[in-house]
Amino acid sequence: MGISLSGRSFLTLLDFTPEEIRYLLGLAEEFKRMKRTGTPHEYLRGKQIVLLFEKTSTRTRCSFEVAGRDLGMGVTFLDPGSSQMGKKESLADTAKVLGRMFDGIEYRGYKQSVVEDLAKYSGVPVWNGLTDDFHPTQMLADILTVREEFHDERGRKLTFFGDARNNVANSLMVVCAKLGMRFCACGPKELWPAEDLIAKCQAIAKETGAELEFTDDPMEGAKDCDVLYTDIWLSMGEPDELWAKRIELLHPYQVNQKLLDAANENAIFLHCLPAFHDRETEIGEKIYQKYGLESMEVSDDVFLGTKARQFDQAENRMHTIKAVMYATLK
Repeated sequence: MGISLSGRSFLTLLDFTPEEIRYLLGLAEEFKRMKRTGTPHEYLRGKQIVLLFEKTSTRTRCSFEVAGRDLGMGVTFLDPGSSQMGKKESLADTAKVLGRMFDGIEYRGYKQSVVEDLAKYSGVPVWNGLTDDFHPTQMLADILTVREEFHDERGRKLTFFGDARNNVANSLMVVCAKLGMRFCACGPKELWPAEDLIAKCQAIAKETGAELEFTDDPMEGAKDCDVLYTDIWLSMGEPDELWAKRIELLHPYQVNQKLLDAANENAIFLHCLPAFHDRETEIGEKIYQKYGLESMEVSDDVFLGTKARQFDQAENRMHTIKAVMYATLK
């Protein structure tokens, strides 16, 4: 039998088999081909989706909006000031109302329990655009980018440098375990993933042939590495007062030319964006004035170099999100 994800929610990749994840990646490749060739694909014409954003975003919002319209759907955007969810109306009541009006719901915010409750009470597919725990749509874009570079993701070593307990690092460990890759968390031990999630991923890895590694040595993380991945040092919603501590902890894990030279010759750099690679942002300039850093999690020469694939990765958000919505709504 073929794979069917119709009616399913997309909350974490822990809920999906390797075959289902590869099915979504295959769909994304086909949608990317159709987008590039101008082939119409309004396969979900007449359906309506709503995007609930408690956290702002450029790539996630634009990806869902463009992907939804390419598929022929109507798209409604609600920011925190445009909904009574959690204020005058309970989450369960909001979910039930939205489920009567929309065919699918995207949520980007804080607690994983919120996206799970939306799925529980709405009666329609719900897609996780990011929570504090997981970022599953980002992972599909990341692996699609790896595929485009290396053709087959299996056996490739991907190292995440920095705060390896954040939502991106958590999700990278999950997807690498599911797809038989080598995942390395490289950062201070106090910022490694939670033990319970490590245990879940190790159990998956035994079935798929994946390998999980953990190190606080940046050069060890870069050794034999095919994909060097990093993220900003302070996640959205965390207080600015943490900058000093994070800089002290994570500056040794900056992805720079030295680390790139220690990786495999054909290694690539990925970043989920936005990135503090220069002083051309308000925060970047503020950090420079206070701490004297020209760049933070990635040096400017790496970010602008020939190994960088972060903008391919950003475009792939649109194609992979399109695949998720199509597969769950068709």
